[in-house]
Amino acid sequence: MAQPIRKQPIKQNFSPEIIKATMETESSETRNQARLAILELANMISVPMSLHAVVRLNVADAIWQGGTNLPLSASEILAAVHPSGGDPENLQRILRMLTSYGVFAEHLSADATERRYSLTEIGKTLVTDGEGLSYASYVLQHHQDALMRAWPFVHEAVLDPTTEPFVKANDEPAYSYYGKQPEMNDLMLKAMSGVTVPFMKAFLNGYDGFQGLERLVDVGGSAGDCLKMILHKYPSILQGINFDLPEVVAKAPKIPGVIHVGGDMFKSIPSADGIFMKWILTTWTDDECKLIMENCYKALPVGGKLIACEPVLPKDSDDSHRTRALLEGDIFVMTIYRAKGKHRTEEEFKQLGQSVGFSSFQAFYIDYFYTVLEFQK
Repeated sequence: MAQPIRKQPIKQNFSPEIIKATMETESSETRNQARLAILELANMISVPMSLHAVVRLNVADAIWQGGTNLPLSASEILAAVHPSGGDPENLQRILRMLTSYGVFAEHLSADATERRYSLTEIGKTLVTDGEGLSYASYVLQHHQDALMRAWPFVHEAVLDPTTEPFVKANDEPAYSYYGKQPEMNDLMLKAMSGVTVPFMKAFLNGYDGFQGLERLVDVGGSAGDCLKMILHKYPSILQGINFDLPEVVAKAPKIPGVIHVGGDMFKSIPSADGIFMKWILTTWTDDECKLIMENCYKALPVGGKLIACEPVLPKDSDDSHRTRALLEGDIFVMTIYRAKGKHRTEEEFKQLGQSVGFSSFQAFYIDYFYTVLEFQK
């Protein structure tokens, strides 16, 4: 019988010089990529500031033109937003950079002499809708002078967490500062509306936990807009209570089925079989969150639930857009609102709930940024 042929492994004899040269080439490429990465990070302030610029110039609405989204040159955009003139070359420089981040789509002519720009899905978030809302106000709100002054002090949050960088820069906490600056406060409210409306639509389409509730409190409900949307979707809720600071609810409009109640969530919360809050816990310390949640627990009957919508951090620090957005938001909270206020993981929220007595906890990932957290008594 013929013996099977044994294949001998192919030996590749590389000289030490070749191996060394290959390793040096790979090492050089790695170093080059690292240098590019650090240059990008160091210059990244160009991104939010350029985004701020196109919002101030109303570029998105100029391109959108009621839904046409026809590619326009920088000169055409400038003529639409500022007829008295300007520098189209500098506008194009901004548009090109934001194109590299997916805000605009660039259309290059056949002879490569002209560039035109249309809106991507990201760019469309800056378009003013029929209710006068968009993410544009959110961009402007984040880059106001008082907030920008805080960022050089971020390292101070590490050295002295008892005082926020915003306070170090402006001599008082952000919320009290807003209260003395009507224009700043109005912009913040408009920014929150621009973010809230699309979130609430997605939230109400994907979450049915309000079924069976008869009395619902919205903690930190401001003008009552969220409560109005919830009651419209769930007419079985007999009464809505918009709960916020007395000076806030004093300006709230009349809403059918809703009563406005002023108070302090750190002292007590109106009783109900359901309590809703949105973006409240993330700006407070663990001890403050426990106090808020303990007051919620006291206000609920057995079987009642607290429904909180909050940013929830993932376990791993990967480089996805979602993780980066959440971690960036966490640093924003640390810098502007509370040095020890923070975004938390799902497990951290669960432990907070258990520490005040909630026996059941569920997390619903309906939105890419905000998570619905349900605590049941």
